[in-house]
Amino acid sequence: MEQFMRSVLLSMAKSQSANRWAKRYGLRLGAQRFVAGETIENAIDRVKQLNRQGLRVTLDHLGEFVSDAAEANQLADDCIDALRAIHHAGAEATLSVKMTQLGMDIGLDVCMANMRRIVSQAKEYGLWVNIDMEDFPRCQQTLDIFNQLRQEYGNVSTVIQAYLYRSLDDVLGLSDEGVSLRIVKGAYKEPSEVAFPEKQDVDANYVKIMEAQLLSKGYTMIATHDEKIIDHAKTFIAAHQIPADKYEFQMLYGIRTDLQQQLVQQGYPIRVYVPYGTDWYGYFMRRLAERPANVGFVLRGILH
Repeated sequence: MEQFMRSVLLSMAKSQSANRWAKRYGLRLGAQRFVAGETIENAIDRVKQLNRQGLRVTLDHLGEFVSDAAEANQLADDCIDALRAIHHAGAEATLSVKMTQLGMDIGLDVCMANMRRIVSQAKEYGLWVNIDMEDFPRCQQTLDIFNQLRQEYGNVSTVIQAYLYRSLDDVLGLSDEGVSLRIVKGAYKEPSEVAFPEKQDVDANYVKIMEAQLLSKGYTMIATHDEKIIDHAKTFIAAHQIPADKYEFQMLYGIRTDLQQQLVQQGYPIRVYVPYGTDWYGYFMRRLAERPANVGFVLRGILH
């Protein structure tokens, strides 16, 4: 039943009509649990609160699958506004972006022009930009964009999804490059031809990828709420004497805040992924799909 609910929710995440319906009702649908607000001012207020709690942040201006160049350019401007707000607030934060938000599906030239504007501005401020990974058909192009930008600017990282068969090879191929990688399990609906269908296989691959990256020359972002994997990471880090400036744990805004604070108190570096903006629907549905029990939480919010 849970797998069925996950499939339904992931399908709904791509529904434009459902997206339009959700926007009419705003964040009161329950998305405020996972989204820090609709404006950059809302987001920066929350970032500063999290910083005071000892938590670093990566800020994500929500949006994806854009098909209009003018809209992609405007979203790039919004990302630059976010960088400016982080800089002026003196916040401990990076910026996360999606390539389909910035024009990947329109044309590589549009996407690269927007990314160069964003990454160069971030470099001027001494900030980092993380390139989020989306669905499998866009994986290789995202890695190509990442490789190009890191050679040009340096201040970029990207995401590796443990549910893809190819991911361990991707990490091993980059291991000598000293790259910064965010390791996640993956939150898109993918066919069994390209992704592990069983959770235990995804978990096992996550551990292999995480260990390979931790032993590389690069920086490792361990993005998970899975306590078994977190405990394994702690043991591995201690056994291999990996310094705290070579890794961090990452978690999503609104999920396992108790565990976030526990890690802070134990002295581990931790960063919270904080999304904001009006285009929150797809992100929200994928969070529900990761744990369908959250649907009950949302329904109670709507009824009350």
